[in-house]
Amino acid sequence: MAGLTREEAAGRIMVALDYPEAGAAETLLRNLEGIPCYIKVGMQLFYSAGPGFISGLKDRGYRVFLDLKMHDIPNTVKGGASSITRLGVDMFNVHGAGGQGMMEAAMEGVEAATSGGSGLQRPIVIAVTQLTSTSQAVLNDEIGIAGSVEDAVIRYAKLAQAAGLNGVVASPQEVKTIKAECGAEFKTVTPGIRPAGAALNDQTRIMTPGEALAQGTDFMVIGRPITGAADPRAAIESIIEELV
Repeated sequence: MAGLTREEAAGRIMVALDYPEAGAAETLLRNLEGIPCYIKVGMQLFYSAGPGFISGLKDRGYRVFLDLKMHDIPNTVKGGASSITRLGVDMFNVHGAGGQGMMEAAMEGVEAATSGGSGLQRPIVIAVTQLTSTSQAVLNDEIGIAGSVEDAVIRYAKLAQAAGLNGVVASPQEVKTIKAECGAEFKTVTPGIRPAGAALNDQTRIMTPGEALAQGTDFMVIGRPITGAADPRAAIESIIEELV
């Protein structure tokens, strides 16, 4: 459909390891062995398994997106970004709601970790815009931000780009507008991806993998449709087939 090779298609998929501890994740990792996808490690697993789990993933050849959504004062985020970079992750994120100064501090942390002949790679750094569970009512009535969800997403995307970040996390519905406003090279990482027939769970702004790719997204985060499948390997292979 998009002219991708199987390896390229697999590289667009980020499998979300939403497990409480490393042992539970290990079964899935063995099942997916040899598929060159990204692995996304979020708060629950990282807080349980720790930095050593990340090192283990890298030793096995996986690319890793560490999804901790840092949101704190600039100096704290700078230090956190430096520590995360030293783990050797390929991608991590901060929260755009922290503001441009906080995001600039994250990039300073990356620079501190990779300078001086450290040999460390520079990870892709992205900002969370609005969670895919955020509806219009939640944005306006609970968070207290006026305007549409798309307006808020684009505002944070522009802030992230001004701060020197490489891209943003956003729903697939906002990808085309983000690319139009920030350029084709500005990365988009899209949760809320659900293959046709999959349960929506707690997502509200969703698309199928093929639809998201057609919108121009760079990476798609897929969790439960793969991790909760009776045959996770068959599930991801089916998604890869949809993307080539």
